[in-house]
Order: sequence, then structure tokens, then C-alpha cells
Amino acid sequence: MALPGGDSVKAGNEGNKGIRQQEQILKTIEEIKAAIEAAVPGAGVEIINNPSPSAQHSLLLSPATALDVARFLRDDAELAFDLLSNVTGVDWPDKEIAEKIKVKRSVKKLVEGIEQEVDEEVEEVRKRIEPGYLESVYHLYSIAKGRGPLVLRMRTTNRTDKVELPSFTFLWRSAEFQEREIFDLYGIVYTGHPDLRRLLMWEGFKDHPMRKDYVEPDDFEYEPTAHDEVLKRAEAHRQSLPTGQEGAAAV
Repeated sequence: MALPGGDSVKAGNEGNKGIRQQEQILKTIEEIKAAIEAAVPGAGVEIINNPSPSAQHSLLLSPATALDVARFLRDDAELAFDLLSNVTGVDWPDKEIAEKIKVKRSVKKLVEGIEQEVDEEVEEVRKRIEPGYLESVYHLYSIAKGRGPLVLRMRTTNRTDKVELPSFTFLWRSAEFQEREIFDLYGIVYTGHPDLRRLLMWEGFKDHPMRKDYVEPDDFEYEPTAHDEVLKRAEAHRQSLPTGQEGAAAV
């Protein structure tokens, strides 16, 4: 005897089963980090926590082992991150850090009417400069396993003369143009890239327009356009109108 709503109950059970299977497929960032460290000795992977509601944590890779880690993430049967969807650049300029510290100083004070030197603990503010760096951020997905994104980060040593990072183009071909764009706009030099040249700016351009300290040039060269002739005719027409009708013509 069939129970009322039996088909919907069965469908609901199947749906819950699918959700449980999907949960088993998904892996936490900690599990992925542990798998990397077991497969790649000295991987040097660090979890970067994201405190926002999205909680999209990421893995910071060491440039020295990044290719081995990335290859493992792509080729491992359990992880199978077979798609690199996008690559972005981030510029982190030098940052001034102010720290409060407690220090001891000798000060002169009156003690029972007698001036004496005594040690006193006071609070000082000391400032230091934290060197900036450039960052390359990769978003990986697994089409085979239905998971993602896994966010990977790599950072350069500084923003000036040590801006090299390994290219992922030979692992995921989709990185090729995106790494070129970051090289062009941020100045990260991707070692091993098969065709590292500017993508949006012209060859010979001297700077990287997406850096936060980029200064726009003030020596633009004017290039005539097709609109110039139209503007000239419109201005000549306005000047030929009787006094008082110029505004109407402009409307």
C-alpha cells in the first residue's frame, strides 16, 4: 500500500543523500593544507584567515615550492583542482606601524624632601616601516569533484627590485594572459612564462598603472578625432545665429 506523499519523501531522502555526499567531497582549508604538507616536504604553506562573513580563507605559498604545491593540487586524485578561473594582482605599499612599548627611564623626583634619581616605567610610541610587496592571487576549482574556489596567494619580496614569482601557465594555460596583465599593470615578473610582455599598455611604457603610488602623466599628446570637425561646424553655426538664439541652438 502506497503512503500519501511517498514519492516526495523518497525524493527528499535522495536529496539529503546527495547533500551528505557533497559534504564528504568538500574539504576544509586545514585538510587541504595537511594534504599538501604530507605530499610536498618543506612546502611552507600558511593559512590566511578571512574574518569577513564569507570566511573565504586562502593559502599563502612560498615561491620556492609553489610549483610543486600547485602541481600536487592539480594532479592529486582526491583534490583534482583542474581549473584555474582567474588570477588577480594586489599592491601592498610600505606601511607605517606605530607600536606602544613600555620602557624604564631614570627620572629625578623628590623622595621625602630629597631629590633622587628613580627608575620609572613609561609608555612610548615607536614607529617602524613594514616593507610592502606585490601579491598574486589564484582561484582554483575542481570540475571533477565539484569544489572551489581554493584561493592561493604568492608574495614578492618587495615592490622594487625583487618582484619575481613563478608562472603557473604550464600547469593551467588559463594563467597565460592573466599573468601578462598583472605583469603589465602591477609589475610582477613571472619567471618561466612563455610570452611575458605587456598586454594593455604599449611596449616602452615605463610604469604600472594599477600600483597605488602610480602618478598619471601630465604631458598627454592631443590626438585629433572625427568629433573635432563636428564641433567646429557646431561652433560656426552658433556664431552665425542672430543674437539671443545661440542658447536655443545649443539645446
